[in-house]
Amino acid sequence: MSVSGTETKRHGGLLLVGLGLRRELEGLAPLAARLAAAEAMALRQLARAKDPDASLAALTNEATGPWLAALPLDPGLPLARGGSWAEALGAWRQPCLLVMRGEQMATGLPAAGAALLAQWRVPLAGLVQMGGDWQPLKRRRDGLPWLGWLPDAGEASGEGEAAMAALQQVLRSRWRVLQAA
Repeated sequence: MSVSGTETKRHGGLLLVGLGLRRELEGLAPLAARLAAAEAMALRQLARAKDPDASLAALTNEATGPWLAALPLDPGLPLARGGSWAEALGAWRQPCLLVMRGEQMATGLPAAGAALLAQWRVPLAGLVQMGGDWQPLKRRRDGLPWLGWLPDAGEASGEGEAAMAALQQVLRSRWRVLQAA
C-alpha cells in the first residue's frame, strides 16, 4: 500500500470477510476489487471456498506480492469436514478485514464477528461499515477497531471518494502494524 508516494513493504494479503447469508456478503467482492485497484494490489479469488486450507495455500503459493480477496461465505459457518473458516484463518494467521452492512449495525453482529475472529486469533485489520448511516460517535463507543465507512455504490460519488480515501489511509496504517507483528 503506497504511503505518500512511496511503497510500503508488504507481504501476503488481506481477506475481506463478512457475516450472514449470501445477501449480506454480496458487497465483499466488489469492495475487494475497489480496494485492490486503489492500492495497486492483486485481486485474488478463492478457488475452493469449502476447503480453507487448500484455498489459503493456493493464495499464498500464487502470490508474488500483496493481494486482496473476498471470502464468499460466513467464516463462522461449520464446514462439512469439521471446523470453520475462522479456525483456519487463525491457524494460517491470515489478516482479515471484517465488513459489515449498514443494516447489520442494529444487531450485535459487529461485536460477535470481532469476537469470533479474536477467539481463533485471526489478525484483524479492523471493521468497515458498507452503506447505511455512519455514526462515528457510536462506533467509538462500541470499542471495536473500526476503520471507517463506505456508502453504498449508488450514493453520492464525492462522498464515496472521500470515504474511500479516508479508509485507505487508516487501512495502510493498520496494515503496517499487522506486518510488524
